[in-house]
Amino acid sequence: MGKSSKDKRDAYYRLAKEEGWRARSAYKLLQLDEEFHLFNNVTRVVDLCAAPGSWSQVLSRVLIKGEKFGRAGWEEKQADVRRYVLGDKNSNATSTEKKTDEKAQETTQPKSRDDVRIVAIDLQPMSPLEGVTCLRADITHPSTIPLLLKALDPASDPSSTPTPTNSVDLVISDGAPDVTGLHDLDIYIQSQLLFAALNLALCVLKPGGKFVAKIFRGKDVDLLLAQLKIVFKRVRVAKPRSSRASSIEAFVVCEDFCPPAGFTASLEKPVGVSTMLNDIQSPIIPRTQPGRKVRDDGGVEIELGSEDEDEEDDENSQSDPEKRGIRWIAPFLACGDLSAYDSDATYHLPKDRVSLDPVQPPTAPPYKRALEMRKLAGGAYGKTKLQE
Repeated sequence: MGKSSKDKRDAYYRLAKEEGWRARSAYKLLQLDEEFHLFNNVTRVVDLCAAPGSWSQVLSRVLIKGEKFGRAGWEEKQADVRRYVLGDKNSNATSTEKKTDEKAQETTQPKSRDDVRIVAIDLQPMSPLEGVTCLRADITHPSTIPLLLKALDPASDPSSTPTPTNSVDLVISDGAPDVTGLHDLDIYIQSQLLFAALNLALCVLKPGGKFVAKIFRGKDVDLLLAQLKIVFKRVRVAKPRSSRASSIEAFVVCEDFCPPAGFTASLEKPVGVSTMLNDIQSPIIPRTQPGRKVRDDGGVEIELGSEDEDEEDDENSQSDPEKRGIRWIAPFLACGDLSAYDSDATYHLPKDRVSLDPVQPPTAPPYKRALEMRKLAGGAYGKTKLQE
């Protein structure tokens, strides 16, 4: 978590320190789960580009500890208050009724789960989390797959290939490059990072699995989403309320993993925008992909698929060439309740407010070397200390 002037004005930055999150990005995953129910029936999760570990922290507290946040947490608190008030009024209840009330309260308490496996992967070191296996590895290297499978199932053979018995239910990625300010370059680098995460997800996801990753919205983002539509039945784009409106970031939520027949995922031969994915027969992107048509008045025409394309059967849409579109626009949803904080707004702070330190300081910040050199030089801006 940084300490820039923008961070100090951000309500989510302050709220993350008060509630014990490692970074404000934890609220992005919580709001995505509140909208799409990502954690339902999920026992094996892989968090890519995990450092500093805020998303892994959400997974640990929700899946392992059983805690509830957002609207679900608010409803649970309201139920506890209602139960407490009704319990005081019914103080003359019989012993059997009191026992049933105690059992009901026990069921509402969060229960820890032992069948959940969470693996966090990043090139940077990350402080440990309860129930999370941290791997310092490269998501683009083929040797990462055996390490991942070994972490998910310690009893498995590292040389074995992914099978439905040791596959993953959910793969998430909040990774982003260091932005340069050149939007076209940043969008391209981010798309390559997304495809690196997708290649690993294709190797370990089980049929019906989910994939969530950060994207930068640009003029050609519809092509990227159409590529994802080849291997996932449902692809949607979401903008959490905790994500700044001034940022071009968004999150693509892919559900129901269903690779085409004959498709084999491998990190040694990764897929990309212009490689293997274009060679796969798909109802979204055909083999011959014409460019955009520019009209005389300067407008651009793009051939789009039908609106009810998601509801059509894949076989029927593939057999009918007229239903095969060139580009496909994914539904765009805003996540987060309107009563939540606005990440771009400035809120009044009380006078007695005390500033808190970050929950988890950076373990290996990129500016660490610069701080060491400044310290050796004698202080800030290279000033030397006075000698007696």
